[in-house]
Amino acid sequence: MLNLFLSTYFSHKETIHNFTWRFLQILGKQGITFFIFILCAKLLTPYDFGIYNYTLAIIYFLIIFGDFGISTATSKYVAEYNATDKNKLKLVLFNSLILTISLGAVVTLLTLLFGSYILDDKYIYIIYVLPMLFLAPISSLYDGIFRGLKRFKELAIISLSIGLLSIIFVYLLVENYGLIGALISQSLFYLFLVLSLFFVYGNLCFQIDRQLMRTVFNYSLIIGISSIAYYLYSRVDIIVLGHYGYVKEIGYYELINKGFELMFLPFALLAQVLAPNITTYFSKKEYSKVRTKFNFFTKLIIPLAILMAILFYFTFPQIIKLFFAEYYVEEMLIAIFILSFLIPTKIWGVFQTQSFIVATGFAKIITVTTLLGGILNVILDVTSIHLIGFTGVFWVTLMIHSFNIIFQTIYYKHKIGQI
Repeated sequence: MLNLFLSTYFSHKETIHNFTWRFLQILGKQGITFFIFILCAKLLTPYDFGIYNYTLAIIYFLIIFGDFGISTATSKYVAEYNATDKNKLKLVLFNSLILTISLGAVVTLLTLLFGSYILDDKYIYIIYVLPMLFLAPISSLYDGIFRGLKRFKELAIISLSIGLLSIIFVYLLVENYGLIGALISQSLFYLFLVLSLFFVYGNLCFQIDRQLMRTVFNYSLIIGISSIAYYLYSRVDIIVLGHYGYVKEIGYYELINKGFELMFLPFALLAQVLAPNITTYFSKKEYSKVRTKFNFFTKLIIPLAILMAILFYFTFPQIIKLFFAEYYVEEMLIAIFILSFLIPTKIWGVFQTQSFIVATGFAKIITVTTLLGGILNVILDVTSIHLIGFTGVFWVTLMIHSFNIIFQTIYYKHKIGQI
């Protein structure tokens, strides 16, 4: 057994180490966001907690347009140029920053001009998180560059340090200023993170390369449209609930969603660590290695995902009952039951998208299928809410996500099998 363990470790040493550092990095970045979430759930009223999540749902939708896939595309080209063209590698950050800041400025201007007309009394809350339109995409851009260069250790140390230091001011702001403090905390955290990444990375070569900019932007368009599509078939549920007055129910929805995020996290981290290697294989035309890895991880991930689904179904309701008794209601239990059936395909979908489909340049698959699913989701969400109320969005999610992920897997396997 020991020999088998050591053999497996040394065969996958780089992946295991990078995965460990990536986990610590996400713990710092996402952990502080989760910490704010838990504080809000405990300290705010259910209505204010709903407003908090509604505001974040809107700002993250706007951030999609501020980033528009540039950070993900940058990660791909950093990994590619690191293997094939060191001169191009030096120019990626500055040219990607130009794209990100330009898009952020446009989205900010449009929000300031039309936000109050669209959001009415909720507009004031958006102002407190508006800096995130620049800070979140820039932090994601640096994240993509560090990942592309496999500098997972440095990224982990920075994110974890900032996350731990932020706990103090986050707690004080939420405790003393409630909802407003929670929203300000989000912007402050991203500010400190971006400044730290900027000073540690350095290497900012101030040279405009229009061809490189077009290359990154053209691929980011596919990812950006895919991000919008993904939002429509997942996160738009919160906006729909808010539109129909289900503000408290948004809190129920987000508690379940956070449970899902924690469960998906290890698989997403593994995918992000694996992605640069898959990109390298593909750019060197070592297609057989891509197919072998895909088949191996299919057999590994899906059984694990089934076990995670069983664990989630039996433990998550007890966690809600113990720590968030106000949210332990019949609708919550029904939603947990429905979405437990989605977990295996959802985990596999999260993994294959980041580690294989996007990493090998087939992001268009995600764009087309998710866009169609997103449009259907909006239509069916509205219909189901009218018919059966709050829980209708979960039945819609189960149906659309399952079909979408299964189709993506079959189609992608067919495409790489032809190369």
